[in-house]
Order: sequence, then structure tokens, then C-alpha cells
Amino acid sequence: MESLKIGRVVLTWLSGGVTNLDGGAMFGVVPKPLWAKRYPPNENNQIELPTDPILIQMDGKNILLEAGLGKGKLSEKQLRNFGVTKESDVEGSLKKLGLDTMDIDYVLMTHMHNDHVGGLTKLEDGQYKSTFPKAKIITSSIEWDEMRNPNIRSKSTYWKENWEAIQSQVITFEEKWSLGSISMYHTGGHSNGHSILLIEDECEAAIHMADLMPTHAHKNSLWVMAYDDYPMDSIAAKEKWGAWVKDKDVWFTFYHDAFYRAVKWGMDGQIRDSIKRVK
Repeated sequence: MESLKIGRVVLTWLSGGVTNLDGGAMFGVVPKPLWAKRYPPNENNQIELPTDPILIQMDGKNILLEAGLGKGKLSEKQLRNFGVTKESDVEGSLKKLGLDTMDIDYVLMTHMHNDHVGGLTKLEDGQYKSTFPKAKIITSSIEWDEMRNPNIRSKSTYWKENWEAIQSQVITFEEKWSLGSISMYHTGGHSNGHSILLIEDECEAAIHMADLMPTHAHKNSLWVMAYDDYPMDSIAAKEKWGAWVKDKDVWFTFYHDAFYRAVKWGMDGQIRDSIKRVK
């Protein structure tokens, strides 16, 4: 498992599953000859997209960023449609670190689409139960409201089996939520309630743009997904936070990237430091 230190804060990537989705949808209006150079597709025009949560250890707390795809919850048709080649093994990853699901204090959800939230619940004896029963689950109030009352578009990704069993654990915020060196900021864009995460500790920093920047190939502020509900808000948020980090030495971390766990970009726009994903 790959890890990264931000001051005293330790980030470790867990095994949350692997999907393969249409490359054209993942890059929206960007022509294939451009995006394919940066993120090669397979013969079916799909690109590999892990769904790997990040364990954040800070001040004696175990904090999970996202929850993974889940395991044993998708039908054969869904597994095929989402191009799933591997389901979650978050519990196995935690075990290797000497932890279990009861040790998780917080789960931070940038948004609650099924590929991020599936691991929050598990199916036992025909019933969905909380995977992390002692954790406080943090998400924006807008996201939580839409999760429970999806619209005609979002009902395809906000499923009751992912929220009914954990609703008593959820804590929502409006614009910002903080815990020690961690802050979450509501941005909208990919979903109306989408948020990003910022970690600042001992003069070091990391930013997790979540699905505003699902891979390193989405760095360009105009390269947004066809899956985004509010693409102009995605662009505005990428512009805003891109300006904030411009003169700073900041790690960008990823949940979906098949090649990198984290990167630093130089002033020339080229990757100057990275943590590569080990397959």
C-alpha cells in the first residue's frame, strides 16, 4: 500500500475496487486524440478507474476519505456496466495495518455517488448494515439531501441501500467542515453537493479535488466529465483552487487515478514529483 506524509498526517491508499468506464464520458467534450495521449483507453474505449479510499491518520484518529465501491452489492449487470474488475477489500487493507472497521472514527464523503459510497454499507443476512458503525460520516448538507431525494438524473447513482443503514451516523455541513489539519469545502460541480478536501500541517499541504479532478489527466480546468451535473461549476471550482495552489508546494491526491496516487506539478505544468500506484 502506498503512503504519503503531510507534516504529521499520514495518508495510506486502501483497496477499494476497480472500475472501467467510457473514456469519452470521463473527458466530456475533450477530443479523444488529446485525452488518450494522457490516459490511454482499452480496446473498448474504457479507461481504468480505481475506487481506492485514503486512510488518514492524524492525532490518534483513523479517518477514511471515501468508502470504496463495496463488495457483493452489485448485480451481474451492474458489474458489467461499470466495468468492475475488482471489488472492495477495504477490510483486508485495514487488517494489514493492524486495524479493523471498528477503528474508523470518521468517514469523509466528498460526494455520495455509488462508486464512492458503496463501501459504507454491507449486506449481511439479507440486510444492509453499516460497515463502520462507530464512525461519524461527514458530507455536505446539499449532498445528503439529494442522496435521500434524488432527481430524475441522480436517482441512477443515489441508492437507498447505501444510505438507510448509516443515516444516524451522518453529520452534514454547509460550506466548510474542519477537524485539526483537515478541512472540507463545498464546491458543487460534479454533483450539487460535491466537496473537496484540504490538508495543511507543518507547512506542508495536500489537496484532494475528488471528482473535479478524478485523475492527473484532468488537470486542465476545462477538462471536466460528461458525468458532471453542473460542469460550469466544476470549471469555476478548478479555476479557484488552481489559483490558490499556484504558488504553493502542494500534493494533489487521487481516488480514481490508475497511474498516480499523488502528484506535484511544477510551474511548467509538468509532473515534478509523484507517488505511483503499484498494481
